[in-house]
Amino acid sequence: MATSIMHVPGLTAHDRFKRHARTVSWEALIIATIVHFLVFAFWPKIEVADVSFGVGELSMVELPPEVEIPPPPQTIARPAAPVISTGRDVSPEVTIAMTTFDAQPSAALPAPPTARAASKEELARAPVFTPYTVSPTLRNRADVAETLVKSYPAILRNAGIGGVALLWFFIDEEGRVLRTQLKEGSGHEQLDAAALEVAAAMQFTPAMNRDKRVPVWVAIPVTFIAK
Repeated sequence: MATSIMHVPGLTAHDRFKRHARTVSWEALIIATIVHFLVFAFWPKIEVADVSFGVGELSMVELPPEVEIPPPPQTIARPAAPVISTGRDVSPEVTIAMTTFDAQPSAALPAPPTARAASKEELARAPVFTPYTVSPTLRNRADVAETLVKSYPAILRNAGIGGVALLWFFIDEEGRVLRTQLKEGSGHEQLDAAALEVAAAMQFTPAMNRDKRVPVWVAIPVTFIAK
């Protein structure tokens, strides 16, 4: 058939190509139909797997026992303030017996003991009780604060470690610190050593015992706070 189409007289090359293409199209359609039929006939069946899921058995979970919150404590009644009673008659039988020295005259009483005043050198040997009526006060707080910052060990400050060192100070009549001694440590030897450096920079006003300047021992804490 193709040969006859190609040699039909009076047909142009374009017409012959169109007729040939139509024939080829039918042949391709028939072949494709046969191939699809063979595929569906002999190809293995595709089975869809079961992807459904089920719910397992539910189990009970025991809840922890309920915590009972105790009731708030009862408010403690404040003690009553003492009130001075006025207008209460005191029985005349309630009296204080008159004190008399007839049984032991003052002339027969022993003389009061006299204590020898200790010298400054003796007082400076060790912390002792020293009487005074006006305690010494720090005069150079700004200088001491600056010394405290400089003496603070950097390794402890950066680590946030602080502490309190309690020191003994022996202060003379002019307010000068003649001696310092560690009373209670801070728990860090470096802080205790820094506290003694700060103590050396302190200046005080003199302590007074009534109207007289006196040397005294006082305990002062040196505190290091890491910021």
